[in-house]
Amino acid sequence: MKIAVIGQSLFGQEVYSQLRKEGHEVVGVFTIPDKDGKADPLGLQAEKDGVPVYKFPRWRARGQALPDVLATYQALQAELNVLPFCSQFIPMEVISAPRHGSIIYHPSLLPRHRGASAINWTLIHGDKKGGFTIFWADDGLDTGDILLQRECQVQPDDTVSTLYNRFLFPEGVKGMVQAVRLIAEGKAPRRPQPEEGASYEGIQKKETARINWDQPAEAIHNWIRGNDKVPGAWAEAGGQKLTFFNSTLSTAGLVPEGEVLPIPGAHRPGLVTKAGLLLFGNDDKMLLVKNVQLEDGKMIPASHFFRGAASSALELTEAELAMAEAVRSSWQRILPNVPEVEDATDFFKSGAASVDVVRLVEEVKEICGGLELENEDVYMATAFGDFVQLLVRKLRGEEEEECAIDYVEKAVNKLTVRMPHQLFIGGAFVDAEGAQTFDTINPTDGSVICQVSLAGAEDVDKAVAAAKDAFENGRWGKISARDRGRLLYRLADLMEQHQEELATIEALDAGAVYTLALKTHVGMSIQTFRYFAGWCDKIQGATIPINQARPNRNLTLTRKEPLGVCGIIIPWNYPLMMLSWKTAACLAAGNTVVIKPAQVTPLTALKFAELTVKAGFPKGVVNILQGTGPLVGQRLLDHPDVRKIGFTGSTDVGKHIMKSCALSNVKKVSLELGGKSPLIIFADCDLSKAVQMGMSAVFFNKGENCIAAGRLFLEDSVHDQFVQKVVEEVGKMKIGDPLARGTEHGPQNHEAHLHKLLEYCRRGREEGATLLCGGNQVPRPGFFFEPTVFTDVEDHMFIAREESFGPIMIISRFADGDVDAVLARANATEFGLASGVFTRDINKALYVSERLEAGTVFVNTYNKTDVAAPFGGFKQSGFGKDLGEAALNEYLRVKTVTFEY
Repeated sequence: MKIAVIGQSLFGQEVYSQLRKEGHEVVGVFTIPDKDGKADPLGLQAEKDGVPVYKFPRWRARGQALPDVLATYQALQAELNVLPFCSQFIPMEVISAPRHGSIIYHPSLLPRHRGASAINWTLIHGDKKGGFTIFWADDGLDTGDILLQRECQVQPDDTVSTLYNRFLFPEGVKGMVQAVRLIAEGKAPRRPQPEEGASYEGIQKKETARINWDQPAEAIHNWIRGNDKVPGAWAEAGGQKLTFFNSTLSTAGLVPEGEVLPIPGAHRPGLVTKAGLLLFGNDDKMLLVKNVQLEDGKMIPASHFFRGAASSALELTEAELAMAEAVRSSWQRILPNVPEVEDATDFFKSGAASVDVVRLVEEVKEICGGLELENEDVYMATAFGDFVQLLVRKLRGEEEEECAIDYVEKAVNKLTVRMPHQLFIGGAFVDAEGAQTFDTINPTDGSVICQVSLAGAEDVDKAVAAAKDAFENGRWGKISARDRGRLLYRLADLMEQHQEELATIEALDAGAVYTLALKTHVGMSIQTFRYFAGWCDKIQGATIPINQARPNRNLTLTRKEPLGVCGIIIPWNYPLMMLSWKTAACLAAGNTVVIKPAQVTPLTALKFAELTVKAGFPKGVVNILQGTGPLVGQRLLDHPDVRKIGFTGSTDVGKHIMKSCALSNVKKVSLELGGKSPLIIFADCDLSKAVQMGMSAVFFNKGENCIAAGRLFLEDSVHDQFVQKVVEEVGKMKIGDPLARGTEHGPQNHEAHLHKLLEYCRRGREEGATLLCGGNQVPRPGFFFEPTVFTDVEDHMFIAREESFGPIMIISRFADGDVDAVLARANATEFGLASGVFTRDINKALYVSERLEAGTVFVNTYNKTDVAAPFGGFKQSGFGKDLGEAALNEYLRVKTVTFEY
């Protein structure tokens, strides 16, 4: 069709470009006159394409169409007028001229919110649904017949910008193109607008945007967000006229304490807090405003309102001065009417518009090596000198956003340990819905460490929504892979700086021996993030030769893409390390994550969340929800927006996870499940090393180790000597406070697990196994269990088949030289996580390692895991890998793209 496009802005430009791609002939573009010497994007693009462009300041005078304008338009002989966001009044002589008439885009669900400020009023009224309408133009004000409508959910903290950028712009462009397609096919409907539900509200202007304080907090929030950016909701406060931006009702966990800001007419004075400015409705409920604009036009974080003069300007290096001059040139190009850009030059007062903000952000990205700015940053530093200072601070890593944290502090281990205890959702620590909590217990003495927020299903929904928004709309999905790796490296550095504090929390909350926690629980976690940080910019696809489509040719390539929102459910034995094994690979692949730590060991996960904030991770990328498996875990499994579950835990729970993920949305799943790892010790081994490693294989981390040797098979001729040495060494083990430097064996993780171990030993004795030592609770406060050794264990016994997950050594004999028989016994289990063999015979070692049915085989060593080596089980020990390059594939999808040329 021959189409005339009448409108302006990036939206108009995109609609115009897509219509041309569809094969339509755009015979003319009518846009607004240049402003401050700058052409509108629609006109600029059309001029580049050689399409006639007309910039009439007006189309009619005194209600009549201007003859010369009308003649110019009629000469084009358009068959359809397309009006994307047209701000001018177009006479009916033009509207009705084409044989197909005219269609207009309107950003509301007509007949609701007719008029020019429809997006504003959608938010001001607190509508739960928004959307757009494409309608047939008539001589009314947005009253024509409806051709097409699309709707979306309005999020509680949506602003005009977020609603427009997330839905109204991208889906609106598609809608306009689809509407034209329907017209071309003769299938376009004309549905009269009903009068029921019709509304019209006037244009929002600065003088009408004053806040009425005599209403509930939600209504005030809606008024502020509905006027966000333009024209800006304002009020008299603190002796001056303040304009409020970036409002939210998400105030859970915020304590109403801070410096008082007098607000005439308000139900209560405002409070300036670290999180921002708390305001109150007449219902005594709170809302939080993050940014305020002062009377002189300067935008500042609301939390900085009472700070004195800004800190002294940074002294720039030579490289930074060169960067500043490059940015100055960018400003000069965007502001051609400004003779010279000086430090005091104001971006917006010099004629810049919202479209110029986007351009500036993109140019800065090129100048500053990929530095990601938000549009908000430009509004916060509108003078050139302030803008350069902002860039330099960001480039130096000095722009950490404050995060309000309510710590629990404990003086322990010669440290003051500061532990967050709330949920972590969308970059903020918040109370659970309903403010529910639970006690987390110190296993060393059974005392309560602190009360921790207990998440529910509504909290899961909030966290998943935050993770989804961060993945689809946030900075995380826009930064380069190399910048993503830089964030992971920075996080690893922060974990290292806080390693003593993290290890102390592991000792308090999980009973981990402090020295082991430093080396393994925390040390390996740091190594894991550093390892996967290096992978971020090395995730690559491939080109694949396929049969050619003669006489044309083909190019087929693959892309490795992140999955989206991933749910990670971690166990209690290595709270931080298990989190790191999965989360590092997940984030390196570009996903966002909702983590459910074990309910009995939540505290290092929450400290980890704090460090992600310090590292500069965008909001919503990492979320932490401590709660029960049946409620929080199950909601993650069922949630339609979660695309992957990574789980470490029991086989029974793993089976349930597979079922739930299949029924919900066929989520990708990786499972590291139970084990009964065999350790075969041949008589030709280095016996001293076998004893040392055999004990480590069982008693490492109090036996709370997924790859612990669940059963030792000893060749007859070495059996008695091995057992004697083990019992001697067990007697020397120092049991005690995990924070004491000489302690080798700390408390079991929690009381229920202690009771499970006592029952396990009772069954072993009843079935006839010989208890050589241990088997009892240590007579002292806390959940201490004696290191235990059973011999004469036969294959049919419960303790020969089932995992104890505790410090219990299970020993069985096998006949000298009978390699195949012991292999059959070792493999006679549905578990296949790990295994081990001790022998000096290389042929025997290779033969046994080849035939052992386990994901990991240790030869003349044990527990030798490394961040570069894949880790995962066979059979009912699960599938999928943690660690190594293989782990990345658990959090990626492969897309095949084929070109013909």
